[in-house]
Amino acid sequence: MKSRFYHRLLAVNVDRISVQTEDFDVAECYSVLREAEGDGAIVTFTGIVRELAQEARLAGIELEHYPQMTHLALEKLVADARSRFTLGAVTIIHRVGKLAAHEQIVFVGVTSRHRQAAFDACQFLMDILKRDVPLWKKEWHEDGSGQWVAAKDSDKKAAAKW
Repeated sequence: MKSRFYHRLLAVNVDRISVQTEDFDVAECYSVLREAEGDGAIVTFTGIVRELAQEARLAGIELEHYPQMTHLALEKLVADARSRFTLGAVTIIHRVGKLAAHEQIVFVGVTSRHRQAAFDACQFLMDILKRDVPLWKKEWHEDGSGQWVAAKDSDKKAAAKW
């Protein structure tokens, strides 16, 4: 019979990484993170498609990627976070394809024994994801126009602090 300690070792370092077209259920994502035994903190971030353009109202965005490249970048990002912070479970879900304004686009969640590591790791993951993970975004406006979105200086500055 395997001991409870052995079960805990198996439960630690549970990573869930998904790049998908389908929406995700935040409550379900949280529930999965909640299963990380022994951790006292769960921190999550959910990103929503928001309007960036000034000229025309946003109808939505389209995210393109190279599946293997994107998944490998996310795996590397999680490994980097694990080398910096003491983490239990990590979940990253990023949607691709066409998304309407106000739809969910990204979920990042982490567990840790202590809140500061969880807060820092979640922010680190999101900051570096925005800068380093190969995803290309095009905005679509209600007037039918569209434009590719360049990386923002604020995202580069946020990632630079790490």
